[in-house]
Amino acid sequence: MQEYSVNQYLREHIRTVPDWPTPGVQFRDITPLLQEPKVFRVLIDAFVHRYMDPTMRPDVVAGLDARGFILGAVVAYELNVGFVPIRKKGKLPFTTVEETYELEYGSATVELHTDAVRPGDRVLLIDDLIATGGTMMAGKKLLERLGAVVMEGAAIVDLPELGGSKKLRESGLQLFTLVHYEGH
Repeated sequence: MQEYSVNQYLREHIRTVPDWPTPGVQFRDITPLLQEPKVFRVLIDAFVHRYMDPTMRPDVVAGLDARGFILGAVVAYELNVGFVPIRKKGKLPFTTVEETYELEYGSATVELHTDAVRPGDRVLLIDDLIATGGTMMAGKKLLERLGAVVMEGAAIVDLPELGGSKKLRESGLQLFTLVHYEGH
């Protein structure tokens, strides 16, 4: 039996959908990672094993709307820490702080409950993919506005050619990603 790295194993289960949502885009679909129990477990374990280390252990996991909720909630559960959602504007029922960021065409706003984290909390910020980095940067700013320390940003996929991971690292955010695709 041939040995595979976790990264290669996960990469083999990510579906590439050409020309979606627009011509020329190679969409990296992570849903197949979630469909097969063994693959889903390997994915979650790759994050959990990293953050079980006492020096890397967060106080809270924050997940970005929407696929970051899937990963973040399971990782938080496995680490026995709390989970907080960072949602699209208008979805949270309590008092919120908000951050607007630029998209390729237009802008978007994300929100976080004002009591989601406490000053000094070490937060792991997680999403499925880093493209331009706008969503993760907005989440980082929200958490920091409430006094938390974003210890690391994590994602399954990095699309480095879109510049997001570079921009996030330049802002001082450490990143952990499992699969890198050159090109987009």
